[in-house]
Amino acid sequence: MSSTVTALPTQSLTSKDFATDQEVRWCPGCGDYSILAQVQKVMPTLGIPKENIVIVSGIGCSSRFPYYMNTYGMHSIHGRATTVASGLKAARPELSVWVVSGDGDSMSIGGNHTIHLLRRNFDINMLVFNNQIYGLTKGQYSPTSEKNKITKSTPFGSIDHPFNPLALAMGADASFIARTMDRDPKHLQAMLIRSQQHKGASFLEIYQNCNIFNDGAFEVFTEKGTKADETLFLEQGKPLVFGAGSNKGIKLDGFRPVVVEIGKDASLDDLWIHDEKDFYKAQILIRMFDDPRLEGHLPRPFGVFFETERACYEDVMQLQLDDLIAKKGKGDLDKLLKGNETWTIV
Repeated sequence: MSSTVTALPTQSLTSKDFATDQEVRWCPGCGDYSILAQVQKVMPTLGIPKENIVIVSGIGCSSRFPYYMNTYGMHSIHGRATTVASGLKAARPELSVWVVSGDGDSMSIGGNHTIHLLRRNFDINMLVFNNQIYGLTKGQYSPTSEKNKITKSTPFGSIDHPFNPLALAMGADASFIARTMDRDPKHLQAMLIRSQQHKGASFLEIYQNCNIFNDGAFEVFTEKGTKADETLFLEQGKPLVFGAGSNKGIKLDGFRPVVVEIGKDASLDDLWIHDEKDFYKAQILIRMFDDPRLEGHLPRPFGVFFETERACYEDVMQLQLDDLIAKKGKGDLDKLLKGNETWTIV
């Protein structure tokens, strides 16, 4: 049986209450500063006592996060933040558990652990800071780096096919899948809140700029001159519209998404209406992952791609334990450890 945390008297919290006295040590201009600021702004709005919040990280620039959040936390080992968080949630299901990881930490050495957290559907919020590079180890290519990426470890250009993190999450049957970016604070805040509200494993990919080793990787999606035409913000029940004058939309030609000009090629009624519960259309949206340098490409979607309800691992585990206790009574740990092949020497 899990122990229970007794909440302290309700008090009004602000973002400053979630900041620590630690010096924030990221490179000046790093996108992590924005993500930290938005998380600290959102936390007081969740209605969760600070002592009930835990942030678990692995290894990488993003993994300094627990030092800068005035909550419980753990800086764990490379790729294993998901396993530490899973164990914690199983033992203390009442806690709000957040995993902070980078594209290398979560998609490379921790890829297998990420998959199993998502398929088990622990009620955990996973934030993946994707900057398409290894920052802490000084600029090697990562699993999400684009092809032909020249780095210290790929001086002639990467020949690897890059990961699409959301496609990986979809394949692992994640029950909540979303994407946002560091340079859109309001959208980032909205996605953090949606992640926390979801009952189950939430997977939030955050495009994060590494201005030292991969500056401008997502510039086409964040800069004023290109953002409107290169991004597609998903809203539940709304048509897929984008463009500087909201003059473009996405229409399905069978199962193939195509860009149309509203009023010329199609009307609003002809456009694809977003439904977060549609498993099949979510996979099409997730695969709208064209290289923005290619002519005639599709815009990159941001927002909630997919959400569904599924039993959480920790809840089912507790039901199983309750059932066993009802049938057989509480176990004897000492007896279990001794087993049937122990001797007492006198």
